[in-house]
Amino acid sequence: MASKDTGASRHIVFLDRETLPEQVTVRPPAFAHTIEEYPRTKPEDVVARAGDAEIIITNKVPLRAETLAALPKLKMIAVAATGTDIIDLKACAERGITVSNIREYAIATVPEHTMGLILSLSRSIRPYHLSVAAGRWKEADQFCYFDYPIFDLKGKVLGIIGDGVLGKSVAKLAEAFGMEVRYSTYKGVDGMGPLYTPFERILSESDVITMHCPLMDSTRNLLGPAEFDQMKKRPLVINTARGGLVDEQALVDALKAGKIAGAAFDVVTTEPVPDGHPFLDVMDMPNFILTPHVAWASIEAIQGLADQMVDNIDAYVAGSPRNVVGG
Repeated sequence: MASKDTGASRHIVFLDRETLPEQVTVRPPAFAHTIEEYPRTKPEDVVARAGDAEIIITNKVPLRAETLAALPKLKMIAVAATGTDIIDLKACAERGITVSNIREYAIATVPEHTMGLILSLSRSIRPYHLSVAAGRWKEADQFCYFDYPIFDLKGKVLGIIGDGVLGKSVAKLAEAFGMEVRYSTYKGVDGMGPLYTPFERILSESDVITMHCPLMDSTRNLLGPAEFDQMKKRPLVINTARGGLVDEQALVDALKAGKIAGAAFDVVTTEPVPDGHPFLDVMDMPNFILTPHVAWASIEAIQGLADQMVDNIDAYVAGSPRNVVGG
């Protein structure tokens, strides 16, 4: 539902400003407004803080149907991210609430992080660094040592699950390294055309598999025990997309069993990673890397996100909403 600027002041509440770094500027919207910013907001505090809001900005604070029902003045939700699974889109549609998200802001930062993880694993950079720090080089009998495997990316097969802007950007970087890029169909989906490789072949023929698809019912636990059993070439498995795309216990089991050569993740199903999570059991393995959901977080990318977020709000108030997510 579009809004038209009447000149009246509109109240905006930013529920989790600390999800954006301090050095990123969130410019004021181009209309009369008041704004309240909170560093973080618990779900149970949303109604008390945003009861008078016409516009809510949220990155990770969920807005479910019962919360939306208690916010009668709410007309627009500006999601400071691409993913909108924290929002009950059906309830928003029923209430005439416009939801806008951020698009194509991370086309450099996520692919670069992805390639950084692939390179770190393929060159065993982390374990070699740690071994030097532990004094191993001083003990070597010659100028170098070969404690950890290294392999070139040139000529290797990269299986990309997800052919959106991020998957395609990763493909361009990988091709520059001489990799053979193949886009995967989804599990159980055929007939996507000659440019796509069947999911089962991606599993069996890839040297590296990287995830760049959204989290949906059809992609949840896309890689599980059965899929790891099909990985004949013992690939590296990379996930900079969404937690939940990979069965995390199954990945740890595959890593320990040597069914995959290594894994690097920037996301987990529950964030921050909780006590008892399977990944914490393999943090000391030389072929495992976990980064704290920062693939998206270059300063350039986050500034672009903040600018686009305000553009979305301005467009809504001007009566021409953009980047609208349907319910």
